[in-house]
This record gives sequence, C-alpha cells and structure tokens, in this order.
Amino acid sequence: MTDQIRFDDGAAYERYMGEWSRLAGETFLDWLAPRTGLRWLDVGCGNGAFTEMIIGRCAPASAHGIDPSEGQLAYARTRPAARVAQFSQGDAMALPFPDDTFDAAVMPLVIFFVPDPAEGVAEMARVVRPGGIVTAYAWDMEGGGFPYGALQEEMRGLGVAVPTPPSPEASRIDAMRDLWAGAGLDSVETREIDVRRTFNDFDDYWATVRGGPSVGSQLAAMAPETLASLEARMRARLPADAAGRITYGARANAVKGRVSNRGAGDRRD
Repeated sequence: MTDQIRFDDGAAYERYMGEWSRLAGETFLDWLAPRTGLRWLDVGCGNGAFTEMIIGRCAPASAHGIDPSEGQLAYARTRPAARVAQFSQGDAMALPFPDDTFDAAVMPLVIFFVPDPAEGVAEMARVVRPGGIVTAYAWDMEGGGFPYGALQEEMRGLGVAVPTPPSPEASRIDAMRDLWAGAGLDSVETREIDVRRTFNDFDDYWATVRGGPSVGSQLAAMAPETLASLEARMRARLPADAAGRITYGARANAVKGRVSNRGAGDRRD
C-alpha cells in the first residue's frame, strides 16, 4: 500500500462517491430483490448513502450502519435515514453484535478496504441468522472498474504516488465467490454491474476529484505545473459532448449468499 486512504469528510465523500454509489446500488438492489421488513446491517456505511437507499427501497424493520470514521458517521446522522437507522463506530473484522442479530448484511464498496476480507465475510455470516442473506458489491479495482481509475493512471504516469486499498484483489468476481463459499454460505451468486455518471462539465468533474478523499491530498501537494499537466491529460481522456457534459462509466462486482440452516441449533448469542 503506497499510503493509507482515509475518509473523514462525509460531505466531500458524498460529492466524490455518493452518486456513483447510488448508481451501482440501484442495480444491486434490483438484483438482490430483498423482501421488506428485514433487519439490515450496513458494514462500512460511510456517510450513509447506501443505508439511505435501504430505508427508501426496502422498508426495513431496522437498519444499523457501522463505520470506523466518526467524520463519516457524523454526516450519516444528518440524513433523513437517521430517523430510522442507527449509526455507530465499528470494525468490519470484529462486528459489535451477537450471533444471528440481523436478517441481511451488506458491505457496499468496502471489501477492498478490509485488511482481512475473509474475516470480514465470516463476521457478516456470524451476525446474520440462518437463512439470512450476506451480500456485497465493490468496484472492480484490478479490472479497471474504479470510477477514478483513469485519473489514478495518469497520476502514476506523472510519477505521483496513488494510495491503494489494502485488499484490491478481493473485488475480483472470482475472489468474491471464493470468499463467500469459504465462509460456508449457500446459494452463492455473482454478477457485474455497469454504470455511467454524467458531470455538468469538466470543471464539475475536476472540482469533484480535487475534493476527493482518496486523491485530494495528493493533488493538493502537486507542483502547479504538474497539476496543470494532469488536468490537460484528463481533459484529453474525458472529452465533453456538445453540451459540455462529461460522461463515463465504471464497473462493480456483486455477490450474495445465504447463511446455512445446517447446524443452526448449535449457534448461540
């Protein structure tokens, strides 16, 4: 890992990744098609963007989001979803809940940030009841699916170090299937999710990435001439349409599985 990625500014993250998350999340929830009235856990809820989608689309009996960043959680608590959801600090590899607490656990755009992804999946399986669903979606980091992958590529081309998450390999679709199977989950399925986002113009895009929590500090530290070169490279890579808008795509991988009913009687809180 070249540097640690930290997400402490919920508002900046919302502009940078919130819309991407919702675009992928809509398709993800269409595929998941969960019934209403479930008890949900959002692991790595960040600023609450996906938790709010759960509230709006899934009519949950309850929803709980955990994240290590108090800055992100502070933003999440300002959302309308906070009237229903609870947000608290927590570690994906040591979930602060008893066994069988939830009907569904989701890890949205998070698994590549978990230092031990297998432990994170095992923890989700532990806190979900037998027959419940454990699921996730994540940008295909190694397959070119990350929304700002082109920017990172150009930064590296200029000799700028780009922070990387600790477990990018965990977002491969085959790796996700293996992680779910390795946790003993049943009926494991995977799928790809392709999305496209439109920025008002290049200035809108550029302001978004300059405030982005994963690269903003590196951009701010660049020499003016290097930053100008990077901007020119990105303008060439992201041509505008006749109205000046910038549109491009990203790809996520998704996985779902069920907690086995076998041996359910041996599980205890």
